[in-house]
Amino acid sequence: MSRYKGIRCFAYVLEILVLFMVQETPGLLPPVLRERPVLLIPAALSIAFFETEITGMAFGVLAGLFLDFGMNAPFGFHALLLGALCWLLGLLAAELIRTNLLTALLAGALGVFLVLSLQWLFLYLLAGYGSAGYAYTWHYLPRMGYSFVFMPITYYFNRALALFLRERE
Repeated sequence: MSRYKGIRCFAYVLEILVLFMVQETPGLLPPVLRERPVLLIPAALSIAFFETEITGMAFGVLAGLFLDFGMNAPFGFHALLLGALCWLLGLLAAELIRTNLLTALLAGALGVFLVLSLQWLFLYLLAGYGSAGYAYTWHYLPRMGYSFVFMPITYYFNRALALFLRERE
């Protein structure tokens, strides 16, 4: 591994740690419709755009483990979902799609929707809680929208980081 890739990976770990702390600190980000955003999903997806499939998957798993810890989910649930999504996104970005803001927004919308909908399905609906439609409409959909708002910010941050540290390689 080159020196600059190591620096990039260290910066990604710091980014995930800082976003996790921001996401989990009450009152730091104002709630929208009583919901706080999930910042680690857009961060992991945007990292996957600029790294190889394996590196993107590793950071997806890392972000997913932090989500499992912060959202009180079964250990590995979000790690498995984000790892698979980031691996697929890294593969698509390397072989098939162009890396630009439009594809990042589309991937972010699909990724946030998929992860939080599967979270609702497995951890709410199949767990037997009542009022599943109400919970999805008034809790999960606002959280999806609020989380998606951060996709352009994380995309441009990780793009600048990747381009700045790749120019010297």
